[in-house]
Amino acid sequence: MASSSRINIVSSIYNELKDLGITRIEYEGPTIAVYVKKPALAIEKGEVVKKLAKDIKKRIIIKADPSVRKDKKEAVEIIKNLVPQEAQIVDIKFDEDLGEVLIKAKKPGLVIGKGGSLQQKIFAETFWKAEIVREPPIKSRTYDSILEHIYNETEYRAKILKIFGERIHRETVFEDKYVRITALGGFQEVGRSAVLVETPESKVLLDVGLNPSANMFGEKLFPKLDIEQLRLEDLDAVVITHAHLDHCGMVPFLFKYGYEGPVYTTPPTRDIMALMQLDSLDVAEKEGKPLPYSAKEVRKELLHTITLDYGEVTDIAPDIRLTFYNAGHILGSAMAHLHIGDGKHNIVYTGDFKFARTRLLDKANSEFPRVDTLIMETTYGAQEQPNREESELELLEIINKTLNKGGKVLIPVLAVGRGQEIMLIINDFMKKKLIPEVPVYITGLVDEVTAIHNAYPEWLGKEVRESILYKDENPFTSDFFKRIEGYREDIAKGEPSIIIATSGMLNGGPAVEFFKALAPDPRNAIVFVSYQAEGTLGRKVRDGAREVQIIDRDGRVESIQIQMEVKAIEGFSGHSDRRQLLSFLKNIEPKPKNIILNHGEASSIRTFANFIKEENRLGYRANIYTPNILDSLRVA
Repeated sequence: MASSSRINIVSSIYNELKDLGITRIEYEGPTIAVYVKKPALAIEKGEVVKKLAKDIKKRIIIKADPSVRKDKKEAVEIIKNLVPQEAQIVDIKFDEDLGEVLIKAKKPGLVIGKGGSLQQKIFAETFWKAEIVREPPIKSRTYDSILEHIYNETEYRAKILKIFGERIHRETVFEDKYVRITALGGFQEVGRSAVLVETPESKVLLDVGLNPSANMFGEKLFPKLDIEQLRLEDLDAVVITHAHLDHCGMVPFLFKYGYEGPVYTTPPTRDIMALMQLDSLDVAEKEGKPLPYSAKEVRKELLHTITLDYGEVTDIAPDIRLTFYNAGHILGSAMAHLHIGDGKHNIVYTGDFKFARTRLLDKANSEFPRVDTLIMETTYGAQEQPNREESELELLEIINKTLNKGGKVLIPVLAVGRGQEIMLIINDFMKKKLIPEVPVYITGLVDEVTAIHNAYPEWLGKEVRESILYKDENPFTSDFFKRIEGYREDIAKGEPSIIIATSGMLNGGPAVEFFKALAPDPRNAIVFVSYQAEGTLGRKVRDGAREVQIIDRDGRVESIQIQMEVKAIEGFSGHSDRRQLLSFLKNIEPKPKNIILNHGEASSIRTFANFIKEENRLGYRANIYTPNILDSLRVA
């Protein structure tokens, strides 16, 4: 981009939109906000604004100058008169600093209107830009508190967005162009994912997670964030692909030690990420294992978070544009596409992804505008999972077998993704009378995360999305599910039941308490439906241990005899297996020149790298890299 680009951009906006009565132009994060005195005319000139944004390759939003906005009380009355009662508006909040009005409704589609027509009309008549969100049918404390927090800090939010904007839209300086990738975590291992992408102009961090293994301490718990080229004051952006702690668990740590920049996620990831971080703080405090940050940093992270929908192209640095694509892993999970230096180099970082449709989510995306370097997870690079139908049949058989002999089925789940997937399957089994109608207890974080899923049905897979939005049939609110708080002894000693509980790797949460109570009884069964990382209790049990030691909250060691049936069903994983990974590499368009394998144990990455090199399985030429932690690759 030429050195006069900012002057040219401002000049172009004034020339094209001068009849709107422009009062000021602000860089608000990645967006250029144009404040005008004639907002109604701006709607008429919508196509002109769109063309201008396309020409200058920037996101432009028209906002009303504060002097012309309707009084808040009058604006509320206008909104209530415009919006049909069936929309069931729950709350209206104003952000005077950014000229926005938040409208929370049970049926937000009726507030938006066909093609956004009613949303535009609200702007035309109130001169407040309408932001519309859903009031979920299951109350979510996290969702409500996040919106409350953001709208209580509008002055701070407006100030930092301007700072972000100035930094994002600064002039480029260096003529020497290169792109370098450095592995900071999650290479030759699963956990603490972090990748640094550098150009002469910019530094961007892709994910920054914790190691999920409960018994890991010291240097292997966190990514390598203390390297010389990662000074937090020079970091332009943090991009988080999804809300599992091995990808987002260390974001607040950055804020504690001086990071003042933006965090980019999808809207569901923002909410679930904060929930998971706060829960990990709670668990750490109870277990006497303090994390290196506090709730204060989580709250700051939320104010610095900018949410993006899939397919929304956004400047995050002077020479880098970010676009998120569906990763099919958990709600809101995204592949990150970085368009660097006006197309000089394009990186796709998959994060965790599932290249197959599940009950919960659609299949991961495989088509991108450009791809030069692909950074791809390889968790199951050495394994082929059973297909979904076989896996569901296995689950059906173990549930019936256990319930018929008077036992209880414990299903430890990851709170995000597997919990909701298993809920959908069990609800379907019971609706079809394929299993006895026993209580299905939901406990731990699963319930709160499920509530957040209900706030974002548009982000779910086609079948469940249509069921919730158009058929008014919400499987998550099924009468079969009984929500409980934590561990309950009466349930552990009671009648046959199914218990869906966190944590999925038995490294904390009510699942561990239920496991301790149920393990000695051979009538019971434990069913693992997600990945069990090395070093976790779940991995030991899955691998056949008949006796395990567990340290309780008082520091005493308990010895648990395992007489219950142990079953691991791999086909429910939110990760792609070897066949799906290969299928993704064959289907990705365009074809990458470089493939960097990460997020897998060393044996898995080595096996998969050799597998795709044999017999030219890809069908095209590509450089295959399997870097170690702290390795750097210059890819352009």
